[in-house]
Amino acid sequence: MIEIDRTKCAYCGACVGVCPAMALRLRDIYVEVYNDKCTSCGACVRACPMNAIELKK
Repeated sequence: MIEIDRTKCAYCGACVGVCPAMALRLRDIYVEVYNDKCTSCGACVRACPMNAIELKK
């Protein structure tokens, strides 16, 4: 499960572009999360320059 700390997120979309499962989508003022699609690969966590994403079990 993907958890985004919205106080840290800059809504840059770096996480969206690297997600192979397309579990993230950039919206106007937030990143939409589709946890049902998430494979817990961690690509979004590594790509986030703000350290705003965490994988929760």
